[in-house]
Parts: sequence; C-alpha cells; structure tokens
Amino acid sequence: MSRTRSGTGAIQPVTELFGTDLKVVNIGLKSFADNLTAEGVEAVHLSWKPPAGGDPGMIDLLDRLAAQRVVDIDAANRKAVERILKGKPTLVDVGTAGEVIPGMTERTILHAGPPISWERMCGPVRGAVIGGMIYEGLAKSVEEAEELIASGAIQFDSCHHHDAVGPMAGVVTSSMPVWVLENATYGNRAYTTFNEGLGRVLRYGAFSEEVIRRLKWIETVLAPIMRRALELHGPLDIKNIIAQILQMGDEGHNRNRAGTSLIIREFAPCLVRLGESGERIAEVLEFLNSNDHFFLNLSMPACKCTADAARDIEGSSVIIAMARNGTEFGIQISGLGDRWFTGPASMVEGLYLPGYGPDDAAPDLGDSVITETTGIGGFAMAAAPAIVQFVGGEPEEAIEVTRRMYEITLAENDVYRIPALGFRGTPTAIDLRKVVETGVLPAINTGIAHKEAGVGQIGAGLVKPPESCFREALQAFGERYAPSGR
Repeated sequence: MSRTRSGTGAIQPVTELFGTDLKVVNIGLKSFADNLTAEGVEAVHLSWKPPAGGDPGMIDLLDRLAAQRVVDIDAANRKAVERILKGKPTLVDVGTAGEVIPGMTERTILHAGPPISWERMCGPVRGAVIGGMIYEGLAKSVEEAEELIASGAIQFDSCHHHDAVGPMAGVVTSSMPVWVLENATYGNRAYTTFNEGLGRVLRYGAFSEEVIRRLKWIETVLAPIMRRALELHGPLDIKNIIAQILQMGDEGHNRNRAGTSLIIREFAPCLVRLGESGERIAEVLEFLNSNDHFFLNLSMPACKCTADAARDIEGSSVIIAMARNGTEFGIQISGLGDRWFTGPASMVEGLYLPGYGPDDAAPDLGDSVITETTGIGGFAMAAAPAIVQFVGGEPEEAIEVTRRMYEITLAENDVYRIPALGFRGTPTAIDLRKVVETGVLPAINTGIAHKEAGVGQIGAGLVKPPESCFREALQAFGERYAPSGR
C-alpha cells in the first residue's frame, strides 16, 4: 500500500490521508486553488513563476552572474545604495541654461529621454522644439524652424547628457531660466526649467503666442524674483521637503499639491521682503498657487543629482536613469557607463479628459520617471492613495503597486517613509537583475500627451516600460562581468 508521512513524521496510508481534513498548498494555476476553496477545502495559493519568465538564456545569464568572480556585484550595489541614500539634494540657485548647464550653446536644444533625431521625434517633442526656437528668436514660424533644423544648424541632445532633466518633451534652450540643485553630500549638480502650469504649454508641444508670452514672463519676472528670494532664504533642503510631502499625500511625480504648498510657505516671507510692488508679488504667488505641478520641477532635479552620485560604480547593476522621448524608453546602468538601453515607448493606460481617448495619445514621454528611479513617484504611490483619482484604479491598488516594487529594489529609504505602510521606507535602488529575474517592471505613473503638437495633456495613468530594454541591459552587463566560457 502507498504510504506518506503525516505532519508528525509518522508513516500513514494514503487512504488515511484523504480521510482527514486536507490543507493544500497550490503551485500552478490559481484556478486550482479557487476550485478547492469553492469546495470548502483550505488552500493556499503560492504565486510562483519560473525566473526570467522561463527564458533559458536569461536564466543562464543570471546563474553566470551569481557565480562569476570578476567583480563583487553585491559590494558594488551596496556602494551605489549608500550613495543614493546619503545624497542630499539642495536648491542653491536660479540660473540661465546657456550659462550654467554644461555644454549648452545658443543653438543647443535639449530634450527628454534617450538621444533622438528630428526625423524620429514624436509630435509633442517636435512642437516643443519649434516653440523653443521661436522663443529664442531662432525662427519666426514653423517653416523657418524646420528649414534651420534641416540645415544642421541645431544640435539636439538628451537632457541627461548635460546633468539636466525635463518633464514631458523636456525641451531646454539657452535663454530659459533653470533651477540649480546641488547634491550637498557629493557636490554634483542637476538642472531643470521652471514648470509652466497645465493646459497648452511648451512641454506638451504647444507654441502659440500665449505659450511664448508665458515663457517670457517666467524668464523676465518669475525667475529673477525667485532667484532673489532664494538668495534671501538661503539653500533649501529639497530632500527634507520630499520626506514631508510623502507624509502629506503627495508621491512627488504626478501629485505635487503638498510640495508646491510647502514651497510657497518657504518663500512667501522672503518674497514680501524683496521690495517689489504688492501687485507683482501677488502675481507670482497666484501663479504658484494655481500650478500644483510647480514642485515637480524641483523633485525631478533632486532625484537626478541623487541618482547621478551612484553612476560609474564598477560592477553595480543599479539602474541610475530611466527616461522616455515619446519614441523610445531608455535606461542606464551604474556599472555600464553612459550607454542607453532602449525599447519602444509604451502607451499609457489611465483616465482621459472628456473628448479624448487612447487613439489621441502619444506614447510614454518625459524625464519625470527619474523620480521612480530614486524611490518616489510610482514607487511611493502608497503614500498618495488619492493619486488614483488622477491615474485610475482604487486606493488599494496604489498600496499594492508600492508593495510590488520592494521585489525589484535593494533598499528601503531611510528618509522617505510611507505612513500607510507603518512608515516603511520607500522601495529604493532598482536592481537590473531583479527586474529580469522576477519579471516585475518598474511602476510608473505619468501624464498623457496628445500625439499632435500643441494640444496638451489629455489624461494621466500608469505605464509599463518595455521589458526588452532591461533584458538587453542584462545581456550587456553579463558580457562585461560574466563573459561566457570563463
């Protein structure tokens, strides 16, 4: 007779086993466990799938990396994590892009995401480029702008190649005022333009007279006033503010109401002491108060200078940049230098403004995913359950998204904490190996741009990056640190 062991270790006949109450651990299809539960049998479903989706090549690569002796990957990653956690992004100045951003010239135009040529740019990026050229006086019309571009007189490059980041189209031109943030721990800097507000704005590809007029107001009124206020205030610890906003219902990417409110509180006393007319200061405060996303253009460079401190660590598999240009999604790995690994930009799934739908949308766009790279944004959605009213879903889903991100990260942030999770630190420092092994992709919440230049934002939602770029990066990582045959 067939026999099996009981819970006490005693041998018992199989016939006796089925005469007792069954307690089942199910590995496989969840429907098996559901069927047992429906029959009154206690069943626990084990959510399991083969590593790397069962891909033999990726599994072999992960095994080789685990066994290699070329470099201590875990030690390298500990160093990267330490640099990220010890970073202290601090607002130190307001400058002009052409004067403070490394490598900028009068005919340099920076854009979001990996490098891309004019011919491959999506509608919103093209529109923003044309708007930037009109703003700079390089062209007076679309035709003039396109003619100058065709002549090769305009140099396009990724914001990331110049220590900068830009939301959505991310266009930066030489005359634009920029925030200057410095990582007070390591000394590196990052730059971003001022947030224009919502509606028809340059970052969504709009370039009407109204858009150019607003940009000129930011250049001639808002930025000089904010620079003087910052001089009076002194350096502002943005890391501390991010820690506060996570306690106040923001996540630092698509919900910035608390962050913008704290910036107003910090600067209001300084603004009223500048000697400007009451009307001019009221104009500035009204603009800040009407623009909940104003803080986004501070959280982004804060995350950029935090992540950049962990660049170029030999053997580290930590992802130190994620970005999209509306055509491609790209990542950079600490131990692989400045090389980009790209895949097709995905479509965002979310909520649309009345009159718009998926057919109107541009693919995923912008550098704002730098926030997720350092543990806020989509990784901190549990801190901002109200974000689901903007991107779709239920509050419970926001918590589940954050919980899932712990599977692909190396640390829990020691400063950015989430009340709804018992003040657990946000999941921080994405490990390329874990992404490929688990198949869990970084969670990103984002705005949705219309596919045509100038229409603006038409919604917001969640987006999954292409898995291919992570696999390509792991392949390159393996070729460098665990070459086959060694």
